[in-house]
Amino acid sequence: MSIADKYLFTNSGRIIPVNSFNQFFFQQHLDEDESVIVVVHKHWRFGLKTLVIPSLLFTGVWTTLYAAPNKYMFYGVAIAALGVLIWWIRNFLDYFLDAWIVTNKGIIDLEWHGWFHRSSTRILFSDVEGVSYEIKGLAGTLMNYGDLTLEKVSTGTTIKMPFVHRPKKIITVIMNAMEKYVHSKNLKDAKTVQTILAEFVAGTIQKKVTEARTAVKK
Repeated sequence: MSIADKYLFTNSGRIIPVNSFNQFFFQQHLDEDESVIVVVHKHWRFGLKTLVIPSLLFTGVWTTLYAAPNKYMFYGVAIAALGVLIWWIRNFLDYFLDAWIVTNKGIIDLEWHGWFHRSSTRILFSDVEGVSYEIKGLAGTLMNYGDLTLEKVSTGTTIKMPFVHRPKKIITVIMNAMEKYVHSKNLKDAKTVQTILAEFVAGTIQKKVTEARTAVKK
């Protein structure tokens, strides 16, 4: 599966190529001829918030492990450290895998509910009614994060990604991608119409030529 023109917004607002780490997690959701434009996550502070306690506990457990007086305590603390590590990874994946993947075809809404439960919803740009954002509260205003909302044409329902950093910039990227998609689709439709007309005209001419030859023979 090819991934071209892959970009990712960093927390500073820069755009960098999507690295192999992101490819590993998100490539499986793409079609063969689909490319990633941007991967949208919640603001980093919400990911960091879920990792603070596990990180502190992990550090404390390893400190205790270093000072373990005997092998029995060592084994017990090692098991505790493993449990805390699993907790840390679980919290990280819960943050990182809840994302919108904006591609050249549409938006893929990913949700990670647990180790064995994930969901993916694909919304083509042709089914997007509109995209909006809302920034609420002092923290959101100062740190420039808010909620993104996308409305579907087919069902009238909405999907939401909360606490997105620089939501206005993300909407600009989505709108630009939609514009390119519509332009490309119109060109493809125009070429299809031209092909159909050309085949129709060619068929009509061939039919008249055949009829003329038949009339001459008679």
